[in-house]
Amino acid sequence: MFWQKTLAHSLTFSGIGLHSGRPVKVTVYPAAANHGLCFARADLPGKPQVKAHYTQVVDTTRATTLGDGQATLATVEHLLAACWGLGLDNALVLVDGPELPIMDGSAAPFARLLLDTGFRALPWPRSYLLIQRPVELKDGDQWMRATPGEPRITYTIDFPHPLIRRQRYTIPVRSESFRGEIAPARTFGFLKEVQYLQERGLALGGSLDNALVLDDEGVLNPDGLRFPEEFVRHKILDALGDLALLGVPILGRLEVSRGSHALHHRFLMELMTRENAWRLWVPSSPPRERRSPFFQAPLWQGAPA
Repeated sequence: MFWQKTLAHSLTFSGIGLHSGRPVKVTVYPAAANHGLCFARADLPGKPQVKAHYTQVVDTTRATTLGDGQATLATVEHLLAACWGLGLDNALVLVDGPELPIMDGSAAPFARLLLDTGFRALPWPRSYLLIQRPVELKDGDQWMRATPGEPRITYTIDFPHPLIRRQRYTIPVRSESFRGEIAPARTFGFLKEVQYLQERGLALGGSLDNALVLDDEGVLNPDGLRFPEEFVRHKILDALGDLALLGVPILGRLEVSRGSHALHHRFLMELMTRENAWRLWVPSSPPRERRSPFFQAPLWQGAPA
């Protein structure tokens, strides 16, 4: 994990937008070292870009939405979680609509597509945010903290539903753990909530094919759950996608209780103001002879208009 990574070549896929119910085409281009992850709206004049960064978050209602001027992009967290989980540092994601496709409601389809495409190491080391002192944010019965220690994340949820109730799950920060334990966990919602949203023109693309839907007794999906703790595992997935907006991996222990996209975002903002609690760490400098013009221009330059 020393060198930054990008894709071996470009990747194109499509799916249904969760709220619009319309097809969305996405093309992911390789990008140069230190470019980071960035989205572009292919359907808008000039293809305006929106950087995948916590300072660009404009809405956290039911999903994470990024924006820059008139260009916004919703439901970015599942693709960003796949990028985080697989160590993809640099890419340009061209989207021909206002939201990312929901796929099957998890990050597994994105992870499979990225893995099938393959990665390429770039001649620049990855930076890390090393936690040196505890940082905690509380909001009522919600809280999130980062402390020094072995990189891992622990998440706790508590829902008054017989199939969920209190669930707690911990994973180490390793790509193998993400692919097997977190990426397949699907988003979930309650039948009454889904009906309410669809009556108001939202969640029009939602179905049992891309979400776990629960009534008062249990899950309506005919195939049931992928894991007994699929609900809390998906909350970890969402958190990792939101944490990817920091731009660098966190080296430390993360704990979240009753979290949300809003809490994740507020925590990143709080963490960045606590400059005495962390330091930016680069394992070592790359060999001087590899510092070449290779990363001077974006690799996606000249991509089809």
